[in-house]
Amino acid sequence: MILAATPLLTTVLSVAAALGYAAVALAQRRWGGPAVRAGLTAAWVLHGLVLASSLLATPPLFGFAPALSVTAWLVTLVYAIESHIYPQLKARAALLGMGMLAVLMALMFPGSPYPSLESPWLPLHWALGIAAYGLIAAAVVHAWWMQRTEKAMRDGVALREGSLPLLAIERLTFRLVTAGFALLTATLGAGWWFSEHLYGQGITWDHKRLFAVLSWAVFAVLLLGRWRLGWRGRTASRMLYAGSGLLLLAYVGSRFVLEVVLHRLSAT
Repeated sequence: MILAATPLLTTVLSVAAALGYAAVALAQRRWGGPAVRAGLTAAWVLHGLVLASSLLATPPLFGFAPALSVTAWLVTLVYAIESHIYPQLKARAALLGMGMLAVLMALMFPGSPYPSLESPWLPLHWALGIAAYGLIAAAVVHAWWMQRTEKAMRDGVALREGSLPLLAIERLTFRLVTAGFALLTATLGAGWWFSEHLYGQGITWDHKRLFAVLSWAVFAVLLLGRWRLGWRGRTASRMLYAGSGLLLLAYVGSRFVLEVVLHRLSAT
């Protein structure tokens, strides 16, 4: 609760986390592997303290920018775990830049207060959804990485130091997709349960649920195509990007419209 007591502390932690990500991105070529991992861990911990200061507030604050911030934090966690499994990995500048921008966006758009919870189990629904976002976002980062590696191989360009073999990246990508799909399935199931048993009504088909179900369907087709038809490369990546775009629209897109676009229109 101490973290949530002062907005100044949240601002200081946000700036410190953003500077931490920037420092690692700029200095990683001069630092050794252990120093880079230590710097990335420090920035990640500061980022986590920023999230805690918002989520532990009374009432808690959340919105499209904090959702993106949590997603970036989870993606960084996945990459940090992989860097311990594969010590040759280096922190990607794009990944560090994403973390820095996510922290600063959450500082500029802290979200709105959440109403009192109808059930203590509702945070489970939110946690499943955020975890699904994080794993799918990590899969997107790996798919982009996979495409760049494949293009470099076709062009005969030497792979950068710290790169993994193409097949290893592909395996990691689909493991993340599978885990994200499982969590997304659990999220949709929990949403149905809460609507039916807590509120006494069936699911209302608003745009958020529609985009979430469409995203689930795209990921289901992707995994089925991978299993039955051996989809890989550009076909798999495009399906992953499409499903991720729909999932992004499901919550982040709708909250952005509510918090930024409609708010500005009502103020004019």
